[in-house]
Amino acid sequence: MESVYPRLEPLLPQVRKPIQYIGGELNSVVRDWDSAEVRWALMYPDAYEVGLPNQGIQILYEVLNECDGVLAERTYSVWPDLEGLMRQHGIPQFTVDGHRPVAAFDVLGVSFATELCYTNLLSALDLAGIPLSAADRDEEHPLVLAGGHAAFNPEPVAEFVDGAVLGDGEQAVLAISGLIKEWKRAGRPGGRDGLLLRLATEAGVYVPRFYDVDYLPDGRIRRVAPSRSGVPFTVPKHTVMDLDEWPYPRKPLVPVAESVHERFSVEIFRGCTRGCRFCQAGMITRPVRERSVTTVGDMVERGLAESGFSEVGLLSLSSADHSEINEIVTGLADRYEGTATGLSLPSTRVDAFNVTLANELSRNGKRSGLTFAPEGGSERIRKVINKMVTEDDLIRTVSTAYANGWRQVKLYFMCGLPTETDEDVLAIANLARRVIQAGREATGRKDIRCTVSIGGFVPKPHTPFQWAAQCDAETVHDRLRQLGAALRGDRTYGRSVGYRYHDGEPSIIEGLLSRGDRRVAKVIKAAWRDGARFDGWSEHFSFDRWMRSAEQALAGEPVDVAWYTTREREYSEVLPWDHLDAGLDRDWLWQDWQDAVDPSGAAEVEDCRWTPCYDCGVCPTMGTEIQTGPTGRTLLPLSVAGGPAGESGGAGGVG
Repeated sequence: MESVYPRLEPLLPQVRKPIQYIGGELNSVVRDWDSAEVRWALMYPDAYEVGLPNQGIQILYEVLNECDGVLAERTYSVWPDLEGLMRQHGIPQFTVDGHRPVAAFDVLGVSFATELCYTNLLSALDLAGIPLSAADRDEEHPLVLAGGHAAFNPEPVAEFVDGAVLGDGEQAVLAISGLIKEWKRAGRPGGRDGLLLRLATEAGVYVPRFYDVDYLPDGRIRRVAPSRSGVPFTVPKHTVMDLDEWPYPRKPLVPVAESVHERFSVEIFRGCTRGCRFCQAGMITRPVRERSVTTVGDMVERGLAESGFSEVGLLSLSSADHSEINEIVTGLADRYEGTATGLSLPSTRVDAFNVTLANELSRNGKRSGLTFAPEGGSERIRKVINKMVTEDDLIRTVSTAYANGWRQVKLYFMCGLPTETDEDVLAIANLARRVIQAGREATGRKDIRCTVSIGGFVPKPHTPFQWAAQCDAETVHDRLRQLGAALRGDRTYGRSVGYRYHDGEPSIIEGLLSRGDRRVAKVIKAAWRDGARFDGWSEHFSFDRWMRSAEQALAGEPVDVAWYTTREREYSEVLPWDHLDAGLDRDWLWQDWQDAVDPSGAAEVEDCRWTPCYDCGVCPTMGTEIQTGPTGRTLLPLSVAGGPAGESGGAGGVG
């Protein structure tokens, strides 16, 4: 398959950051086109600097390229400057590995981390020459398959995708590849529809065209039902149960251009059962499955050797919750003591951080910022969202961090949570004051800093808050303004507290896209045709454009943006994603929602890793179980650590 690079290269001097379109990263792969039976183009629908570090894409890229007869290449969204030139010169959407046209591949696999990337998919399809609507594609076009967290409600993009894969992708992409091979070898029986039917019935792929959606006169969904024999009424998620059998990425991609995360990241466990009611990621990735201490150690050793990175990120939804996190961090600190390798826990709960972690993460003397997420400013609102962290927990934790050498702590909160009042948000200012005071007392210094970062809350599918009314943008704006005034007005502590916030308007559009149904596709298409691109970037996002597009696209419907966002749902309402099974019992989610808004006080739910099962439904429904330690294994130092062979150079980062 011919490369488009000879036509692309002369255009690159005219665009911003041309190096992001070059490819050739360390550990990238360009396999022989003709020897492959199944060819995947894997897309992260955002800029290279955001997409390249994405763990999901890197894992699938490696898994597929290790499979006989299969090749995988990567493609990312191109910035508007290059998009214009590509349209002018007739250059199609291309992969960065072989610069091959995306339309030539068998599958375009798109990983959606956020709904605000939907318009970027349309740009890629249009540039590739692939019809936007799946109904208009034929056997010559790639299958467009969606994955990632935002694919757990793919209904707003159902018109544009041929299928969606819910949950873990490692085993799913191999099963899909196997079925495509068989279909090709058998002479492509049934054409495109025949292949999609096999994927729907044998590989657990959700194929929207095989489901009919009926609506009530008031706009609500009457029912969603299969339109083909043999297609399941509900489509379950995929779950990889033994992460030790899937130690990817083994050879991490090293960016050639600046990216948002330049480190080797190891996912130390998958899933979370803390039960935070707002957290879609925690709900849809259950159950908890830990990697063993030794597997983590082996992955770090190989990943550093293959990449040359000088920082290791220990990833999960709440990394400090690993049953042997102290052993992992201490073992790695021992192993790489005397080298430039630093350790970081990008995601740390307030009540899981301890002195051992503080000491080991700072052993080499390098300390960047620490981020904690209390989420709510008052203890009342934290009970509503089941974030069981007290103010004293937070003060104790930040005191430990400050006492162990950190000078900068970042606190993340949300605004617009269910039952929230102005007082709940203003309590954040009091909390920030206590944090600075605690830091000064713990260190005897005045150069203590705390950054408050706050964003608008968006109710998500498959969570107890999926029925909640989203807070309107005007109320969010007003509360953020009040909080900013309270922080700036404090002469004693105000200069030590930074304040960053995200407007409520993008959250409303994210809410429209996250809880929308198939009718929202018309809004996405209208916004894209009106110039919507990179909506997750504030400099490109236009609230007016989206609202104008929604008004036009939904003019003939009994629904509008407010209907999708600021309206509370009843238990009896059929939700657009009810036929997509994340394993969670619907009645359990509803009861948890009722417990959250109980006027007598929100009921809290414990973490079932350490308590008896509370019947969320995942384990019996999915045939899975929680997998945690302790295993009792240890991580032995490497003989090369501290010596010349173990020195990797560069500036390591910790924290």
